[in-house]
Order: sequence, then structure tokens, then C-alpha cells
Amino acid sequence: MTTETAPPAAKRVPSERTHHGDTVVDEYAWLAAKDDPETIAYLTAENEYTDARTAHLADLRADLFEETRRRTQETDLSVPTRKGGHWYYTRTVEGQQYGVQCRRAVRDGETDPPVSADGAPLDGEEVLLDGNLLAEGHDFFSLGAFDVSPDGRWLAYSTDFSGDERFTLRVKDLTTGELLPDEVPDTFYGTAWSADASVLFYVTVDDAWRPNRVWRHTVGSAAADDVVVHQEDDERFWVGVELTRSEKFILIDVHSKVTSEVLVIPAGNPTGAPAVIAPRRQGVEYTVEHHGHRFLILHNDGAEDFALAFTSADVPGDWVPLIEHTPGTRLEAVDAFANHLVVSLRTDGLTGLRVLPVGSDDGYDIDFPEPLYSVGLDANPEYRTGQVRLRYSSLITPDSVYDYDLVTRQMVLLKQKPVLPGPDGRPYDPAEYEQFRDWALADDGTRVPISLVCRVGTPRDGSAPCELYGYGSYEASMDPWFSVARLSLLDRGVVFAVAHIRGGGELGRRWYDQGKLLAKKNTFTDFVACARHLVKAGWTASDRLVARGASAGGLLMGAVANLAPDAFTGIVAQVPFVDALTSILDPSLPLTVTEWEEWGNPLDDPEVYAYMKSYTPYENVAAVDYPAILAVTSLNDTRVLYSEPAKWIARLRAVAPAGDYLLKTEMGAGHGGPSGRYDSWREEAFINAWILDRIGRA
Repeated sequence: MTTETAPPAAKRVPSERTHHGDTVVDEYAWLAAKDDPETIAYLTAENEYTDARTAHLADLRADLFEETRRRTQETDLSVPTRKGGHWYYTRTVEGQQYGVQCRRAVRDGETDPPVSADGAPLDGEEVLLDGNLLAEGHDFFSLGAFDVSPDGRWLAYSTDFSGDERFTLRVKDLTTGELLPDEVPDTFYGTAWSADASVLFYVTVDDAWRPNRVWRHTVGSAAADDVVVHQEDDERFWVGVELTRSEKFILIDVHSKVTSEVLVIPAGNPTGAPAVIAPRRQGVEYTVEHHGHRFLILHNDGAEDFALAFTSADVPGDWVPLIEHTPGTRLEAVDAFANHLVVSLRTDGLTGLRVLPVGSDDGYDIDFPEPLYSVGLDANPEYRTGQVRLRYSSLITPDSVYDYDLVTRQMVLLKQKPVLPGPDGRPYDPAEYEQFRDWALADDGTRVPISLVCRVGTPRDGSAPCELYGYGSYEASMDPWFSVARLSLLDRGVVFAVAHIRGGGELGRRWYDQGKLLAKKNTFTDFVACARHLVKAGWTASDRLVARGASAGGLLMGAVANLAPDAFTGIVAQVPFVDALTSILDPSLPLTVTEWEEWGNPLDDPEVYAYMKSYTPYENVAAVDYPAILAVTSLNDTRVLYSEPAKWIARLRAVAPAGDYLLKTEMGAGHGGPSGRYDSWREEAFINAWILDRIGRA
């Protein structure tokens, strides 16, 4: 990298806070003032500095973007999904940032989804929503709700043009194409229609951006006339709303990180009062799926990895077991169809699907061929069906859509995401790549799985560079996934690895519990153990190893930078939660109170306070030799505030000034970064160019 440009100077304005007798000085707290012109000027100066420091990578960024573009079939069409009398699908068009939502009427005798050549519009197509038209004049666009009413007449959809995840909800008449005057501002994700499509339920958030209310809106009326159906006053809990696949019930899901409660309203009586399926009990989680005369209950009551039961749909009461708890087999979801149940699960670190025919004991697991893969149900809106739509991928297999016959057990590939020839003109061949499962040994003797992919013939003598990705929070699993942009790294000799560390859900609920609250440091030491193992096993060397993580994975990045700065030559932290203690101490910030069951409550518990202070990245910056760090954030992010990485980079420069630190802020985006597909490709090209530069493959 060039070094002629000096980084912007972050002024120091010391502010103090005291908790449990401990006084902390924060010199950069002023950066949290988003509306202060000085803050915007500073972030702009940081962007200019980053641009100058990475100017020499402009050609490489252009090459990486072009490689992604050339390998992507830009004009494409998703496999249509049937609901009622229509096939629903999404089209993309070359040169356009956003998808086009469409449908086409089902024709007589038509059972298989229609296809088109090269992603062209289907004959008889009806355009429901064109994201490109909606996004005109806006730097950011995101679609929240997209919900067609049971009779197919109305479309409820919501839009966000800033990235703050507050959406404006509208209703479109699909018979005339006209927008109704109905308009509801500041809504959240989640909608549900009544059976007769006269009523729409939706969700709003409180001042801390917590989804706390479910509303009932009568189509054609003013938003001012809407009625609150459920309000959740316990600040630990979120609410959500959905219509069951059977279209018989509206479900209101109320959940914290460790406790849940579900209320139901008959879809045929939308003005009825919500009824509780089972009252909340601290530490008991359950979800509900309607199936004929019963509600299916997936729960952890005395079942660490969850069990499946049912109760009466007429008078919910006792839970009757269907699948007993099996330690090590984590049941994650159940989908009900008229004659079959499909259970999504994971065991031995891999996802799976179990089919239970109704009225039969002949349940079975669906087999898949690769040693590493990710599988799950795709959109399946039809309740009365004999087949289900699956989505499958691996580190070397592009996203694939299958229809699976629940009776004959035949699986038919409908579409695999096209990967077009790269810059050398050669078509993508998965046989040129190989994937592996390896295991690292953590400090406490725990075996931690690692998934790896590289080109065939990549040396194992420590000379290959490597990118190690991690997350490790909220029981979220980093299951193997295919990436077109990643091919540009693999083809340059880079090994890509995923550390399946504790705090995630790859190995069940216990794996998650061992990486949260007062066991959170296991997440960080597991990741370092994976890095050390990759070096010891000859996959790479520490001076050729770059770590990458986002959001809570960004907290991981900051923590391992402090814990083992010698283990990496570079660290990419995207929307990183690096000032965790400050945020979790402030209940007025978005989502803080709901997070206390994940991290602990340092406001009331001195042990939690001391523990978090010992690992939170911003608090623990030291005068050591850090690896190069690239922090990427977004000004309108409501989940992890931009000020966290901004403060972190400023403190790194002040305390360890010899390091190489860059901050890149998207000035018009949210937690997910740029919204358009071309913009997101450019963002990925920027990051990958920086990685290649760090490992000597630029």
C-alpha cells in the first residue's frame, strides 16, 4: 500500500462513565452524534483517506467486479412457485440493480413450473412490482414485505429508502394495478392477511427499534383507524406476525432470546381476540405450525436440542410427543403439509430434512451426496401438495433448486444457479475445486469444525494464503455456501475457510450455550485455535492469513485482534459490534435490552460488566503490533451503530499508531451494506482486493 496520505485526525473529547465503581474515559464518544456536521466531515475524511490508500487497487477492483459480472447470468428468472392459480417468480435484467416480482396464471393441466430461455419474461407474465422503478431517485432501496392475499387480489408491500429498516407499507390492487390510498409509515418486517383478504396485520417498533406491536388494518381505510392487536411491554421480547400455510390462523410470535409465547387469531375471524397457545415460561422456547385438527409444537421444554409435540387446535392444552428429544440432533423447524410433515434439523454439524408421513411410522431422512453441504426448504406456500421445494448448495455446488416427491422420494433438479465462463473463457467445473472438513483443538480440549475449499492442487506446505471467516453468536450457523465472487480468490490460489466456533449453532444448542454470556470468550479462543490449526496443518501461514467477520462476527474480529494479533496479517470487520460494552450498558439504544439474554446485563450485574470489559474490542485496544485492519460500516445501520467502528479505528490509531487501519463508511446504507446487486458486487470487490493485497496476490 502507498503511505503518502495521512489519516484524518480524530479530536479527543474525553467523557466519563462510572459503573460498579469503575470509571471509564471515552475520548471518541462525540462520534455518536450522527447529526453533527463534524461527525459527517470526519467520516467523509476517513472515506477519502481510504480511497487514497487503496487507489493502487483500482484496476484489481475493476477486474474482480468484472469477473463476478461475467460469471453471473445477469438476465435470469427464478424457478416459479405455485400458489393458488398463479406461478410466482422473480426476474433480473442485465444492467438493472433490483429484481422484478412477477406472476403468471397456471394453465390447464400444467403441473411443472414454466421455464423461459435465458431468463426472458414468461408468456402471459404479470409484473407485480419492479424494484428498479421503485428505487428510481434513491441511493438505497430495500423491500420489506411482499405478501399476496389468499385470493390473489391484493399485494401488501413495504419499502425502505435509507437502510434504517423502517418501512412504508402500501397495498396494491392486482386486478387493476392501482395503488390504494392505504399507506402506513414506520412499519417493520412481517405481515399477514385474513382469510377473506379484508384485513392486513402488520408490525411496528418502539423508540428503541424493538418490534413491539401488532396492528390490524382494514383494507381501504386510513392508517389512523388501525387497531393494536397485541402490544408487548416486556423490553426483552420481540413480536412477529404471519399467516399459517393452511391459511386458517394468524400467528403472533412473541420471543426473547430464551423464552417465547405464541398467540393465535382465526384467519376467518380477524377481529377476534388473540388466544395464547401456551403461556410463556422463562427459558422455554416454542414455535407453532397449524396442521389439521392440531397445532404442532417445536419446543425445548426438557429437551435441550428440541422435541416435536402437538396439541389440540380447538382447545390447546397438553403437549403430546411426536418426536422425542435426541441429544446432538437439533430440531430447528417443522413445516406442515396436508399429508406430510417435514422437519428441518442438524446433526454432526450438517443440515438435514426428515419426512414424516401423516398416519404412518415410516419417517425417513433425505440423503444428500456431498460430505459438506447446506440444505433447507424453499418457498412452499401450498398446503395440499405431494411435493416440496428444496434449496441445496455447498462450497463447490452452486445454489440448486429441487422438487422432492414426498411419496416416491424422487428428487428432480429444476435449476442450478448458472456460473458462466470466467475471464479465461473456461466454464465453471466443480471438479477443479475441493472441499474439506477439518478440526481444530480448542484450549479446553473441545474439537472445533472447520470447513475449507480451494482449487485442486493448492499446496499444503504453508505457502497458500487463506481467508478465515467466522461469526459465532445467536446460535446462527455458518453452513457451507457457494459464492461466485469467492471463485476470484480461489483461482488466485487462496484457501477459503469457515470456523464453526462456539456461540453458533452448528453442533446444537449446547454449542451455542458454550459461547454466550459468561462463556463468550470461547467464541474468540475457538477462532484463534482454528487459525493456529490451519498454520500447523500446512493450509497457510500466519503472514498469509486474513480473518473476516461481520456484525457480531465483527466483535469476533476485534476480540481476536486483541487476543492474538500475531495470528493474522489482516482483518476485515464489517458493520462490527466492537464497542459492545458501551452499547449494552445503554438501554435507550436500539435493541440493547433484548440483547441482555445473549451477552448479560452489565448495567445491573458487576460480574457481567467485568467480563464484558475484559473482552470488548474498543475497551482493550493496546500498544501492540496489530495486523492491518479494514473496517466497513454504514451510516444508517440501526443494528450496529456506525460510531462503533469509527471510535475503534480512532483509538487504534491513537494507542497503536504504527498499525495500518482503514475505515470505509457507506453514507446511504444500513446493516446489510449497499442494496443494489452491482453495488454489492463492487463492495465485495473492494474487500477482496484489499485481502489479496494483504496476502501478496494482488
